[in-house]
Amino acid sequence: MKKTEMKPFKEMLLLLRGRLRGDVSTMANAALNKTRMESNGDLSSMPIHMADIGSDNYEQEFTLSLMETEESTLEAVETAIERIEDGTYGKCDDCGKAIRKTRLKAIPYTPLCIDCASNREQ
Repeated sequence: MKKTEMKPFKEMLLLLRGRLRGDVSTMANAALNKTRMESNGDLSSMPIHMADIGSDNYEQEFTLSLMETEESTLEAVETAIERIEDGTYGKCDDCGKAIRKTRLKAIPYTPLCIDCASNREQ
């Protein structure tokens, strides 16, 4: 793929990277820095019910799980940006063939063509 063809993909990846960085930071703050009282607006000093603790723990675990997914996507985006810089963007990591532009438009950080991605899933 030519450098001029890579430019729109790089712009998409840079925007996606910025959004993901913001999302991860926001989720980290939500999961790790808020107390139960801050998160639900409870300003009373009443004792905490066990069900509330369970709900809080579930919400925190769910947020941490989302963060993990977002962080792995962010790593894939960073790798794709590096591939643009070194001129290997758009080539499948497995077979070396060109990845279709329609696939790159849908998943700009993908390192695999559709055939190799399908083979890995099986």
